[in-house]
Order: sequence, then structure tokens, then C-alpha cells
Amino acid sequence: MAPPKTRGGATQAQGNSARILFFSVLLALQYGAQPLISKRFISREVIVTSSVLSCEAAKVVFALYFMAKEGSMGRMYKEWTLVGALTASGLPAAIYALQNSLLQISYKNLDSLTFSILNQTKIFFTALFTYFMLRQKQSIQQMGALFLLIAAAVLLSVGEGSNKGSTGANADQVLFYGIIPVLIASVLSGLASSLCQWASQVKKHSSYLMTVEMSIVGSICLIASTLKSPDGEAMRRHGFFHGWTPLTWIPVISNALGGILVGLVTSYAGGVRKGFVIVSALLVTALLQFIFEGKPPSLYCLVALPLVASSISIYQKYPYQIKKKES
Repeated sequence: MAPPKTRGGATQAQGNSARILFFSVLLALQYGAQPLISKRFISREVIVTSSVLSCEAAKVVFALYFMAKEGSMGRMYKEWTLVGALTASGLPAAIYALQNSLLQISYKNLDSLTFSILNQTKIFFTALFTYFMLRQKQSIQQMGALFLLIAAAVLLSVGEGSNKGSTGANADQVLFYGIIPVLIASVLSGLASSLCQWASQVKKHSSYLMTVEMSIVGSICLIASTLKSPDGEAMRRHGFFHGWTPLTWIPVISNALGGILVGLVTSYAGGVRKGFVIVSALLVTALLQFIFEGKPPSLYCLVALPLVASSISIYQKYPYQIKKKES
């Protein structure tokens, strides 16, 4: 007797679910551990732009390696076009570059607590853009899970920012150079994440290829900025690897692998679920700080933990169901 036709589809779905879970756990661990790794192995003398450019170069190397390992490099080389690359990766890369610039402006004019709270709205904008671009609807339960996640992110931000003072900026400066830039950055983050998801799921653009393309575009923009930036002047004066040690490569490589994982999670699971992973990673950071630095998690963190767990469970358990038309 022939096996049911649905078995292959069910097996593939289970395989995708396992893959999504695996990549999500790795990303949460990497994202959560990155602040501690960077703090320990990157000295203050290291020029920020040099570490970012090195990270982008490492992303390209890893992505090309994984493409070669899965045997897709030759096919992608034949199918690659400049128009397709600019459509799938160029626009998101440019948006992310603008978003990062806005975040830098905002961070200087807001206290850490306000900045972190407003920055969490990118989860909402990601869900909004995936609906308009991909018609990816959310069930009522999933929308409730999103609000739970945002509440948990706000609590974690409060815990992080409670020990930090405000900037002391005036009201107009806070509004126009603090609040408005971070909100625009959140909108751009949601748009870029949705564009990446659209390119990978609709246009079937490889996640690894997108990583290569976005890293190259981002690096070109960053190199151009060094012509006038303080980092560019510092590199010309002291050299590209000023302040580096062999251990500096540990956080650089870790961050590069994290960038690969972000692309994979977005490709397989979508930008909204990536938001769940990133917020979960904040809890990982708190746990690692307790283990390695003896810093106990704050009350906010302990309250946020069940909220994150509940939001993830609800979001996975109650997906949007397409209503069948009555015949």
C-alpha cells in the first residue's frame, strides 16, 4: 500500500521546524553572549569601524564557505544578476545603514531606558510590514503574544536602564534628536526585516547570498564614511588593527556567525519570530552575567522571563487559521 501523500509534506514540515528551533537557539545564545564576549576581548583602543569591517568580511567568508559546502555556489553564480542583487539585498542594506545612523543620533540624546523601550517597537512594525508585503496575518492570540513580548522587552529595558542616568538634554532636543529618530529607525528595521523575508521566501533568494551582498554593500557605505569620520582619521593615523590582539577575533567571528544566523532565522521563520529570539537573548545575557560575573538578575528580568516564555508558547500554539469557505 502506497504511503499517504501528506507524509512527505509532514516530514518536511517537521524538518523545517527542527531547523528553525536549532537556528533560533543558536542565535539566542550568540546574541545573549555577544555583549560579554565583546566586553572581555575588545579593548577600548580598538577602532569601532575596523571591528565592524572585519566582521562584515568574516560574514562573506563564512557565507561563501556554507554555499560551497551545500553545493549551491555554481548555480547562484550563473543565476546572479546585479538588478536582482540590488532588489533583494541592496535596498535592505541601505535601509539598515540609515537605521544604524539614526540609532546613533538617538542614543546620544536619550537616556538608555527611554531609548531601549522605544527601540522595542520594531517588533510591532515588523509584524505590520509582513502583513502588508507578505499578507502574513496574525491570529488574535498571536497579537496578544506580541504585546506580551513587547511588555517583556520593556521590563528588560527598565532593568538595564535603571542604573543609568538621563542625558540632561532639553525637551526639543529629546523630541527631534532622540524620540523621532529612534521611532523612524524602528519603522525602517521592520521594513528591512520584511524585505529580507520577502526576498528569501517569495523571490527564493538564498540567505547566504543575501548575507554576502548586504555585507559588501554595507562595507562600501562604511568605507565611504571613513573619508570624513573620526574613525577614518584614527585608522589613517594608527593603522587599521590598532589595539587588536589575537583574542579580538573571537567576538568578531562570533558576531559574524550571528549575522549568518539572523539571515537563516529570517529566511526560515520570518522577521517576527526573529524578534522573539532577540528578546529571549536578553534573558540569556542576564543568565550569563549571573554565571560568569556573579551579577544576579534584576526583579524586572525575573518578571520578564515568564512573559517571554508565555508569548513564545502562545505565538507557536495559535497560528492564524485560514477560514474555509462553506460550499
